[in-house]
Amino acid sequence: MWTFILAGVNTLLGFVFRSLVVKFVVFFALWFITTEFVSVLQQVGILPTSASLNASLSGLSATTWYFLDLFAVSQGLPIIISAMVSRFIIRRLPVIG
Repeated sequence: MWTFILAGVNTLLGFVFRSLVVKFVVFFALWFITTEFVSVLQQVGILPTSASLNASLSGLSATTWYFLDLFAVSQGLPIIISAMVSRFIIRRLPVIG
């Protein structure tokens, strides 16, 4: 009786340590590398800051701003930039990209 229970516990612990813990460590390492890579890109100056985007868009005329606001570019531009940065980072990961 006890041998069956012990065998079941041994199988369960083997599953946990072989698959779940290893997957957690691997995905945590990928997440950590990705977040640190973003901070390095921000420090180097490759990623645009809000001040640089504001400076580049400040020279537009009022009619141009009307059409940009009409098409909601002020909401869409940060989404597009973050998607492009995410795509760039994901392609640099050796396991995923």
